[in-house]
Amino acid sequence: MKRSRLSLLTACALLAPLALGAPAAAAAEAGGRPGSGTAAPAPLPLVNPGFEQGTAGWAFSPGTGVATNYPHGGGGLVYLDDGAGKSVTQTVTATGRGTYDISAWIATGGANGRYEARVNGAVVASVTLADASNYRRHTLSRITLARGDRLEIGFRSGDGWINADDLMVSPSSPADPRISSSDPKIVEMFDWAKLKANSWVQLPGAQGPLNVDEWNTGGSGTGTYGASYWAGYANRSGYYSRDFAHQLAGAGVLGLSGANKAMLRSFAASATAEHAYYPVWALNFDTTSYLSIDYRSPSSFVREVPAVFELVQKAAEAYRWSGDRAYVDDPTLWDFYRHATGEFVDLHDGGKANGPVKVAEGTGKGIFQGTASYNEQSGEPLAEAGDAIGSQYQAYLAMAELARGKGDRDLAATYQRKARDLKAYFNSTWSGAGSGADMVRGYTTDGRALTGWGKENSWFMPMKQIIAPGARLDAYLDYIDQQASGEDAPDNIEALTYLPDTFFTNNRGDTAWKWMNHVYDRKDIQHVNAKQGTNGDYPEVSFTLLGQTVEGLLGVEPDAPARTLTTQSRLPAGMDWLKIDDLRIGTGTFSLRHDGATKSTLTNTSGGGAYTWEARFPGAHATITVNGVPQKARTKVVDGVTYTYATPSVAAGRTVTVQVG
Repeated sequence: MKRSRLSLLTACALLAPLALGAPAAAAAEAGGRPGSGTAAPAPLPLVNPGFEQGTAGWAFSPGTGVATNYPHGGGGLVYLDDGAGKSVTQTVTATGRGTYDISAWIATGGANGRYEARVNGAVVASVTLADASNYRRHTLSRITLARGDRLEIGFRSGDGWINADDLMVSPSSPADPRISSSDPKIVEMFDWAKLKANSWVQLPGAQGPLNVDEWNTGGSGTGTYGASYWAGYANRSGYYSRDFAHQLAGAGVLGLSGANKAMLRSFAASATAEHAYYPVWALNFDTTSYLSIDYRSPSSFVREVPAVFELVQKAAEAYRWSGDRAYVDDPTLWDFYRHATGEFVDLHDGGKANGPVKVAEGTGKGIFQGTASYNEQSGEPLAEAGDAIGSQYQAYLAMAELARGKGDRDLAATYQRKARDLKAYFNSTWSGAGSGADMVRGYTTDGRALTGWGKENSWFMPMKQIIAPGARLDAYLDYIDQQASGEDAPDNIEALTYLPDTFFTNNRGDTAWKWMNHVYDRKDIQHVNAKQGTNGDYPEVSFTLLGQTVEGLLGVEPDAPARTLTTQSRLPAGMDWLKIDDLRIGTGTFSLRHDGATKSTLTNTSGGGAYTWEARFPGAHATITVNGVPQKARTKVVDGVTYTYATPSVAAGRTVTVQVG
């Protein structure tokens, strides 16, 4: 029999999009990287994906049906009783070409059920279901269809009951990066993260509910979804600035440049004078309307200072990944950068005196009044916070980079100077004396300096590299690792996803890898918010593991506008080699392999022109070879670390190996 007990998810889960298709015009934004020729997928007319229309569109064997007792979202679900031979299927005819991922929320009372896809009668993707009584998200990946193909999506019975709900069609990512390694754990981790992250991508043109949250499960009307992906709770119909900023690199690895740009632009457009140049905290998947749970009025909406600056930093990062000149030429984006690093700082610097520099402040009140820190639960009346000032520093650096991309050298120099002055102030005055537990990580509205463990306002300072390198930084990194490993660690998995970034940025590959494993190994545990599902079904988890593999372990720094990439091995102890294929940077495609910390190999697999490769190796090495030919060893110091490096040109179809000794 179908499951009868109620679940907390009944009251809070998200309705699936009502029509899973994309008109050609609406889907154009979903196209691949610039110049790639990747076509947007055709509409895929799946009917009644959330079972809100009863049995419409589906075929049912005996022992199956539609029920209302345990939905994931909305009011309906499909059930299969236990025992062999039961199935629920839907067959649709493809309207055109496309490659798709199709996800469903599934709960089971026993193992060995099946969720599968057949094309023209042949099984092309399937998942064998484990025994898991709480809903989990399962995905059938990279199903390629041509016009006229018959696709059957089906659930088939196993050793216990099956409940399924809220199917969603996603366009498969333009890139299909593949990892190989001497360490099978990173391969397993990356494969899981790639599949899971892509399952959160919206198909532009799909019709779906707006303003869904745990207290408004039906939402308020429907809209046409734009190029976007889930970034925030899976039971809300939108994406959040903080989550989006942290997921952008992983989306870049998947080639989701269209979604990154559309989402960033939606936040930029919301940062109006009426909002005191804060972007809104969350938008619906239509990429235009504000998510109502977080927006009440122009003077009452959730806003947090670090997000303003992180979005500027991430715009520069997206520009480096994609090479898309919209990031420097689009007036909406450009106005946002200027306001965020100009008027916003001026408007929010009215409390604590900071001498020759300006530091954006929060109100010391709740999230609907504007907080200084991402640490919403601290209860501290913060005016200035470590995560905000660190993010402001990176925003200044990003603004300098974007100005250079625009060709404005004077503006670039101005913001380079602003960044230098802010960092000098931080290290001499704002947090100039302490280390470890004595490091200042914020100031209250009455001027008190706060030290000790502040979670985000602690680890963001070294992650944003505002702390000068040296013994003081080293001591603080040790302190962060100790605190995050102890009783005061954050309860929510999404907070812990920042720790690998913190340690990779500061060349602590072993510690970063430890935290990647910590996050991944807890993916099947129920999230602290029971309404969310498992930790692994929090979107930030999968996206960040992708970014941390490429930008962290492989040390990839893309610069598509300059047709350059920089690499640095940060492989942990015990990982002898690591390789990625189908790494997309701008219009280029690459394979990269690191063997330990002394040998790197890059292949330009694209049909385009040459890229300059800066192959970096920590330390001052006596020799460096390029394809076995000795070269004069050059060194540079970056953020306090000495590197030996070479800069060969890697033409299309060519492989280059650089090694130090």
